[in-house]
Formats: sequence, structure tokens, C-alpha cells
Amino acid sequence: MALTDDRTDSTGADRLARKGWLAAGGVLGAFLASACCIGPLVLLTLGISGAWIGNLTALEPYKPIFAVIALGFIAAGFWQLYFRKPTVCEPDSYCARPASARITKTALWASLILVVAALTIDWWAPLLY
Repeated sequence: MALTDDRTDSTGADRLARKGWLAAGGVLGAFLASACCIGPLVLLTLGISGAWIGNLTALEPYKPIFAVIALGFIAAGFWQLYFRKPTVCEPDSYCARPASARITKTALWASLILVVAALTIDWWAPLLY
């Protein structure tokens, strides 16, 4: 029985889907990591208030866990996007369009910025008051 490496058999669409899932995981993790700190700040800035916003601070103890998970997804997404060999796509497929890579790159960079902002909020938030 021969061992095969599934990564060499993946098509361009499979690799694009993998990049998309990693970007989506990074975005979700970034939102969870920032829910306790940046979430209430953004909501109050937009004029949305209520007693329920105070409940978001209950997520504070989980912020490091969410941040590690988000950074893991983001790192895997960046690796898939920037360091793997380029995929060969069929001319009319979704992965052949430049917009697909642009959306994934935007999601990964926005997630990274959000996670870094959530992890460093104790340093820059006092400057806003």
C-alpha cells in the first residue's frame, strides 16, 4: 500500500476553499477575541447602548483563548495564501478571478488588525478618553 500526499492532488478550487475557510475562521476568532473590549467600544461609538452591553465583559477571561485560535487560523490562512505554490485554475472558475484572492486577503488582514487591537486595547484605549 503506497502512502500518498493529498495536498499534491488538490485542485485549485479545493485550495481556494481551504483559504476561504481559514479566512472565515480568522474573522470569527477575531470577532470573539474582541467581543469583550472593542465590541462595546464600537457599539457605544455608534450610539448603540443598553444594559446588555455590560454582559460582553463576561467574555474577558476567554480573550486569550479566542486570540490564540484566531491567530492560528490567520497564520494558516496567510501561509496558504502567500507561501504555498500558486494554484492552477481553469480560466472561467471562481479562483481564476482576482477578486477572490482580494477578498481573502482583505479578510485575513482585517482579522489580524482586529486581533492585535483586541490584545493591545489596554495600551491604546486610555488615549481615547
